[in-house]
Amino acid sequence: MSDAYEDDYAYAYDDGYGAESGAGDTDASDRGDDGDGDGDDEGASPDGRRGPERTFAAFPPAQGRGFATSWWGRAWLKALEDTALDGQQLKQGRRLAREGRVGAVSVRPGRITAVVRDRDGSAHRSDVLLQQLGAGDWDRFLDMAVDRAGHIAALLDREMPPHLVEDAAGAGVDLLPGIGDLEPECTCGAWDHCPHSGALCYQVARLLDEDPFVLLLMRGRDERRLLDELQVRSTARAVRAGEGEGQGDDMEEREVHGVPAGEAFAAAGILPPLPAPPSAPAEPGLGPSLDTETGPVPGIDPAALEVLAADSAVRARRMLLDALAPGHEGQPLPVELTPQQDAVRLAADARPEPRFGARLATGSGRPHADLNAAVRAWRYGGVAALAVLDEEWTPDEEQLGRARARLGEAWETGERPTLRASGRARWTVVGADVQLRFDPNGRWWPYRKEHGRWVPAGPADDDPAGALAGAEGGA
Repeated sequence: MSDAYEDDYAYAYDDGYGAESGAGDTDASDRGDDGDGDGDDEGASPDGRRGPERTFAAFPPAQGRGFATSWWGRAWLKALEDTALDGQQLKQGRRLAREGRVGAVSVRPGRITAVVRDRDGSAHRSDVLLQQLGAGDWDRFLDMAVDRAGHIAALLDREMPPHLVEDAAGAGVDLLPGIGDLEPECTCGAWDHCPHSGALCYQVARLLDEDPFVLLLMRGRDERRLLDELQVRSTARAVRAGEGEGQGDDMEEREVHGVPAGEAFAAAGILPPLPAPPSAPAEPGLGPSLDTETGPVPGIDPAALEVLAADSAVRARRMLLDALAPGHEGQPLPVELTPQQDAVRLAADARPEPRFGARLATGSGRPHADLNAAVRAWRYGGVAALAVLDEEWTPDEEQLGRARARLGEAWETGERPTLRASGRARWTVVGADVQLRFDPNGRWWPYRKEHGRWVPAGPADDDPAGALAGAEGGA
């Protein structure tokens, strides 16, 4: 056995599940070196005895459930299943674990141990060894963790986010085991993973689901020591930062390392799949009510804030629908709106109370009557429709020729209405308050005269006859 694993130790057990088992986990001591091959004992207490060890009570039978629900628990089992040469042995191990035949599990740096009982009642002590991290590895891991406080917060919540493992790998520290890293030893005499060591590993996957610090203990650090060392490093870094204040550009920038491509590629097999895209809600969410007993600070209008909150919900739902639509990734980025355009959009989408109309009209740079026409245009075609309302462009000779040809072809003989040019790209029906406007994209927009002003009468159409029919039908 390699000296990268700690040496053997006396493990007392009876013919059942082990005399040292108990409810919950406990601390124990034994002897051995730290597993980094230098002969010292990093995990030892001052009196030379081995320090951290946790013992977990036996799990009850677990029929019909998986042994790992977390992605790091599944990565542990993947290392086991990729290493074992005999799949039938592992299958028997899963059955023993499901039947609750694994006794109390002892976890210490470099080793996990349990007594596993066969169906005939015979008991075997089984160990699985995992190489500990050396002092240099722990230094790099701790430096990385101090740089990213979110990693420690996740561990304290008993979570091991993928980016923690990725960042550790980027620092040259492999937290999760890989192929061949789980080395079995069992009193049954098997040289490969036997049903007993397999059952032990399946039970440990359940422990890892509940507490990733179990994995860190196997790698050589218990939770208390790890957190103490992080506290020391965090305090030292804060002191250094305080001493460096005011030095400005003279302070040397900290070098930032990325993740090597090979390591990122290798980690793809253990990272969990991306979650399914969320489904869009049937309706936008309701905004909060700001009608409280406490009055607002001067200059803040709670009712206006409620309108903005409701508008945000509408926009968020629309963005989600767009993102879930097929081919979304090939669509051009939306055009950024000007404040004037956004005021029109807000009036069209949020449908605020009339008392906000004057404020939105001011924001849009329009009289209130003109805002109503702009809102109608927005609902028919957004920014493009608003441009047709506000701007009159000048087609070149080729564009104008295509427009006139299209007008000549749109109706059957004798059915075409009499049109007169009313501008550079506008034609009005003689004897009717209906108009067609031609845009730079070759589309036709219907307009109708109401109260002496031209207002949008429908969405754009590639066919001028269709656009005009919609306007006349609306009249």
